[in-house]
Amino acid sequence: MVFASLFFLYFFLPPLLGIFFLVPARWKNFVLLAGSLFFYYYGEPYYIVIMIFAIFSGYLHGLAIDKYRGGRCGCLFFLSSVAISVGLLAFFKYAAFFTANFNALLRADLGVIRPVQPLGISFYTFQILSYTIDVYRGKAQAQKSLLNFALYVSFFPQLVAGPIVRYTAVAAALDSRRYSLDGLAYGSRRFIIGLAKKVLIANVLGELGSVFNAAAEKTVLFYWLYAISFSLQIYYDFSAYSDMAIGLGRIFGFHFPENFIYPYIARSITEFWRRWHISLGSWFRDYVYIPLGGSRVPKRRFFGNIIIVWFLTGFWHGAYWNFIVWGLFFAFLLILEKQFLLKLLQRTPSFLAHFYVIFCVVLSFVMFNASGVKEGLSSIAAMFGLSGIPFTDAATAYYLRSYAILLLMALMGATPLFTRLTASLSGTKLGGRLLLTAEPFCLAALLLAVTAYLVDGSFNPFLYFRF
Repeated sequence: MVFASLFFLYFFLPPLLGIFFLVPARWKNFVLLAGSLFFYYYGEPYYIVIMIFAIFSGYLHGLAIDKYRGGRCGCLFFLSSVAISVGLLAFFKYAAFFTANFNALLRADLGVIRPVQPLGISFYTFQILSYTIDVYRGKAQAQKSLLNFALYVSFFPQLVAGPIVRYTAVAAALDSRRYSLDGLAYGSRRFIIGLAKKVLIANVLGELGSVFNAAAEKTVLFYWLYAISFSLQIYYDFSAYSDMAIGLGRIFGFHFPENFIYPYIARSITEFWRRWHISLGSWFRDYVYIPLGGSRVPKRRFFGNIIIVWFLTGFWHGAYWNFIVWGLFFAFLLILEKQFLLKLLQRTPSFLAHFYVIFCVVLSFVMFNASGVKEGLSSIAAMFGLSGIPFTDAATAYYLRSYAILLLMALMGATPLFTRLTASLSGTKLGGRLLLTAEPFCLAALLLAVTAYLVDGSFNPFLYFRF
């Protein structure tokens, strides 16, 4: 089940909200857990067993680690929990990659194992890992309630697309939380805005990508149009789901962390990754980079730590070499920035620094969205006129005109422009009243437009289901 669907919007969410707010406080977590399991079962009727097994494993290991913390048994239970969590992820997500590359490297003829990847396994595995690691480190107490722990892992707003929520961030709220009209209003607003970003912008940008992929003849300009539109599509697609998750979480009394903060206004790649998929970046920082020694090691090890983290970041996104190349590309840029480039960028005019970031990110997403390294390199070569194709043609000009307004709106929406205008307007008495009056009508109009789009059965992919 996806948020941007008529079933979720009109048949799943309203009854769940009604039941949730009607039952006594002691039953609310049970209602959310039942709803979350149904949400997952609707999309994964068989592989829900894997998630339930992972929940029991994390819960029992957490109790054992907490009981024997500081001793040899505690360490053994911790290693066991990591082995099971990583083992499940490695088998279901990476078995085909490992066996295929083993065959290619050794010229072997082992059968390639191709299990179906369970929905959201990358996200809920990292949540369980963060929980058991924090319990082992003594930064969190083990959750005694199986119901509360199961809800933490399976809570449907962030189950399939994040943000990756740390147990320590919601531990208190699992036991007791407050509800308010302000929280309901904020959550509803954030959810509808995220839904509109996904359906009305990301999906339409995705249509342009489908046109590009289906085109028999392409041009240099068409490659750039595709690259820019995909870079915007993945931002709107993923940040929209984070917005919807944060909004839904707030409605149910949880405060999830921000996952995107206008990454395309960054002036360096270092800053970009402080703004893009923040929960994943902070996870690797706290559970991989810092334990390896971070930057407080000799320079060679420091660079090695960066390479390891970004190899794993790329590999987390998918079991294909193009994702690894994508991650290592950012490792290379970050090492350059640590060496000298960051100081140079600080003295560079803003527009040039922004251009550097956008240029590198757009190229990286061409590799990211390719079916393999060869296709990614071929597409990048075509963008620079190295494939013998014309610069433009009538079809390219047509699609550029057709999508120009949407691209311009998407570019502006990826900056704080509208947020600053709204804040400036709300700072005046008259502007505040106008916004207060207009907001419910605007949100209703967005919801109506989204519904019309979905009823029409239009293009409605979700990029992060791949990961």
